[in-house]
Amino acid sequence: MTTTLTKTRHPRNGTPAARPRPARPAARGRNWAGGLAGWLWLVVVAVPLYWTLITSLKDRSRYYASNPLAPTGDPTLENYRLVIESDFLQYFVNSVVVTAGAVIPAVLVSFMAAYAIVRGWRMRMLRAMNGLFLMGLAIPLQATVIPVYLIIIKLHLYDSLLALILPSIAFAIPLSVLVLANFIRDVPKELFDSMRVDGATEWTTLWRLAAPLTRPAILTVTIFNALTIWNGFLLPLVLTQSPDRRTLPLALWAFQGEYGVNVPAVLAAVVLTTLPVLVLYAFGRRQLLSGLTAGFSR
Repeated sequence: MTTTLTKTRHPRNGTPAARPRPARPAARGRNWAGGLAGWLWLVVVAVPLYWTLITSLKDRSRYYASNPLAPTGDPTLENYRLVIESDFLQYFVNSVVVTAGAVIPAVLVSFMAAYAIVRGWRMRMLRAMNGLFLMGLAIPLQATVIPVYLIIIKLHLYDSLLALILPSIAFAIPLSVLVLANFIRDVPKELFDSMRVDGATEWTTLWRLAAPLTRPAILTVTIFNALTIWNGFLLPLVLTQSPDRRTLPLALWAFQGEYGVNVPAVLAAVVLTTLPVLVLYAFGRRQLLSGLTAGFSR
């Protein structure tokens, strides 16, 4: 960076003295390639959303006879009425129960495990537990479907919401421990030492110090796990059978007939299923993005 010299009067003899002054940085050229790529990506994302919304407002008889991307001239809410009357409320309640029943225990267990790993890193057992959690990140859900199915059968939990909650908790813990542990490591060690000097126990330090300072990370893993479990399809497909145990992603099959698919009704169900996800993301997007980037910064 270049500098320019400005003349000032010396405080003693009044002679001019040179003082460096930083020059303004040169203006950078516009990134036309990046802007064009951004607009192309916006089109790629926006077109399917637009098609989903306008198709959900079309009549089934007119869907195949009109341009898929053309807006409907006579929008109708008949598809939404059909979805709501097809036990949509039951499926919604099942999804809420499974999501809340899995996210809350997973976040609590992950937070306590991350605190124990960070504070007791010198203990061999805790180092082994941390390695075990990290190994869980390398095992995909699809590779464990058959073992999970056999375990659920042995426990006599098949075709129940608990059969969906327990595996969801297990698969949510590894990533949650990784993110929370990185956040707890960023808490200054002097704060933990001062709490210990004041006579606080580890349990008090956990909830009075670590929990408030790592609130962004807790919200991050809560939102991320809630979105993942809410959109889960494989576990409900394998571990449930009864219609009253279906979750929202699995309930989309109810609009698939033997010889055809009611596409407008399916997309209306997709819109209703996505609304809670959009609301949750709208309220927690900043915490989600900042928490994920900070959690993997180390």
